[in-house]
Amino acid sequence: MRLLYSFVWCLSLPIVLLRLWVRGRQEPGYRQHIAERLGFYSSYRHQKTIWVHAVSAGETRAAEPLVRALLRHYPQHHLILSHMTPTGRATGAILFADIADRITQVFVPYDISFIVQRFLKHYSPSLCALIETEVWPNLVAQCKQAGVPVALVNARLSEKSLKKALKLSSLILPAAQAITCVAAQSGPDAARLKMLGVSNLSVTGNMKFDVTPPDHMAENGARLRHWLGDRQIFLCASTRDGEEELLLKAFVANRRRDKSNTLLVITPRHPQRFDQVGTMLTQHGLSFVRRSSMDLTIQENPLSASVDVVLGDSMGEMYMYYAACDLAFVGGSLVNLGGHNLIEACAMAKPVLTGPYTFNFSEITEQAIAAKAAQRVANSEDLFQQAWALLDQPNTLNRMGQNAHAFFMQHQGATNRTMTMLENFINIS
Repeated sequence: MRLLYSFVWCLSLPIVLLRLWVRGRQEPGYRQHIAERLGFYSSYRHQKTIWVHAVSAGETRAAEPLVRALLRHYPQHHLILSHMTPTGRATGAILFADIADRITQVFVPYDISFIVQRFLKHYSPSLCALIETEVWPNLVAQCKQAGVPVALVNARLSEKSLKKALKLSSLILPAAQAITCVAAQSGPDAARLKMLGVSNLSVTGNMKFDVTPPDHMAENGARLRHWLGDRQIFLCASTRDGEEELLLKAFVANRRRDKSNTLLVITPRHPQRFDQVGTMLTQHGLSFVRRSSMDLTIQENPLSASVDVVLGDSMGEMYMYYAACDLAFVGGSLVNLGGHNLIEACAMAKPVLTGPYTFNFSEITEQAIAAKAAQRVANSEDLFQQAWALLDQPNTLNRMGQNAHAFFMQHQGATNRTMTMLENFINIS
């Protein structure tokens, strides 16, 4: 089956490269470093190397505590941080700017055996750590052949993903069984991973709880809050394609005179969609400003009360938006995409609303709801009805925020547990 998979990959490669170029029209990063995806990389001289693969922005942020812990515990090692998307690469450049001399960022090679072999020969890593869900059959097989241990860390597997994997069992199961060790986010994730035949599995928790919000983000959040004026701020964070239209229709339909003092802030998940969401705002007759037009270092007059929406068209500032808001909705959950994690909002002690589709982070979401840090909404109409009700109850908002931060603090420690598991596989000689 893997031979057939490789054959299809080779046949599809021209189409894949063409698609890469087409995607580059909206996101130029897809047209950069294309040779790396084919296994051709710049010269490299470090002898001791650890490889961490984080596909996109979310996984890169999740990997931050692990990356820092690895470099702290293994000072003689250099780290290769690979990505699949330009957004992930850009996120990594921002997160690790202070330790950039110890990290080399690259695009992961396409999952064709000889291309993966080129990557492994070039960098000779002593360990490959895959973040969350990134299991590629040829990558795992070539690592095993080269004697490189493969760890799947911060691992999660939804019921939906499990069903897909079992349909391709003759391809996915051998890859899963060849993984050296697995650090699962939760008990249910571990149970589903066991169904794929993985061994040496531990439940270590979610490393995103170990991410420390930078102090400057809280400071920038305070500056943003001052700039936005004396208004209640409802943040719709990490929204996805198809979701903004639902949000804007419901926002327009549910605006009330007594809520004219509430400002809506929308931060789309993907930067290539910033302009698209801006067009939607115009079509709905909403007055808006872009984050990119603001200079928070200048003490300007507060935002005009005539502005309905702030479009968060910036990267790497999610903590700032959470710090500035009164209430946050975490996107990807009004449409059937499985949602995004609400940990960053909890870290900033903010009450959270989430939609019905949270299968990617089901256990964390249910735990947050049980801890009275979050509430679930049925649809976009229900979202604004609950939001307006909560914004009328400052004491309730404050309690939810305190519960959110307590929930965040209670779940820390996954990185240390993961490091304990990995230390058996990292060559320090």
